[in-house]
Amino acid sequence: MSEPRRDMLVVVRRARRKKHGHHGGAWKVAYADFVTAMMAFFLVMWLIGVGTRQQRAAIAEYFKNPSMTPGTATIAPPGKLGPGGASDSMIKLGGAMDISHGAGKDRRAATPVTPAEVEKLAREREKQRLENLLQQLRAAIGKSQALAPFKDQLLLDITPEGLRIQIVDKQNRPMFATGSATLEPYTVAILHELAGFIDQAPNKVSISGHTDDAPYNHASQYSNWELSADRANAARRALLDGGLDADKIARVVGLADSVSFDKANPGDPINRRISIIMMTKQAQDAALSQEQAQAAPTIPVPVSIKPLASGAP
Repeated sequence: MSEPRRDMLVVVRRARRKKHGHHGGAWKVAYADFVTAMMAFFLVMWLIGVGTRQQRAAIAEYFKNPSMTPGTATIAPPGKLGPGGASDSMIKLGGAMDISHGAGKDRRAATPVTPAEVEKLAREREKQRLENLLQQLRAAIGKSQALAPFKDQLLLDITPEGLRIQIVDKQNRPMFATGSATLEPYTVAILHELAGFIDQAPNKVSISGHTDDAPYNHASQYSNWELSADRANAARRALLDGGLDADKIARVVGLADSVSFDKANPGDPINRRISIIMMTKQAQDAALSQEQAQAAPTIPVPVSIKPLASGAP
């Protein structure tokens, strides 16, 4: 057996593996952002679906003003791109070091908010807005030359239903012609002046007419009930002529002498008045729900009638 030659060349062929490019992790970040955005979107949709009307209003108000202190600014803060644009102020980027911890407690856990707390917060903000409106209206009346002679006939206060503006009669200065729903010229001027201010607020408006306890002398059955309702509608028309949006009027009623201003003296001229209430959201919703309940069709309930026994009368 001969030995292999040492000068022989041995060639070994091996398959080369193709090298793949490095994909990186950028797509993972984009995908995580997408999933987070979708989760936030469905969470918001769920909250809107299960919340009550008052809770949704509170959530909307929170996004308008995230601060716990209600703001009074009427325009957006200035920025580089104009009002409401990008701000050039420093933003503090908080991290784990900015979170304070109590002894043995992690304060990063969010405290759940109950529906009662949301409704309470909404009512507190509503009350604050009404108080701001009251101060603004008093200032407007003080600056108005048209309303200056009638300051003693304009009574302002806050009731559970909202901000109430009452225009009352005086002994020698009634709002209406005697025994009729015809407005005196100065009463029209008062209502026109008030309409501009009332229209600036988002509140719905309730208008009610009141009389004293003096019986209305008329041959027909026309009484203080009809008179007070006609006077309330006359005030409504004057407010519309003054620029009030018709969609803001939620209710017009005549109450005759059933709700006296001066209960001890039901015949006092101050009881003859027009009451305009800029309603709260709760009062507006309550009034609307009552109307919807009254307008809902009734469902007849079938009554089973048993046949009379033989021989019965």
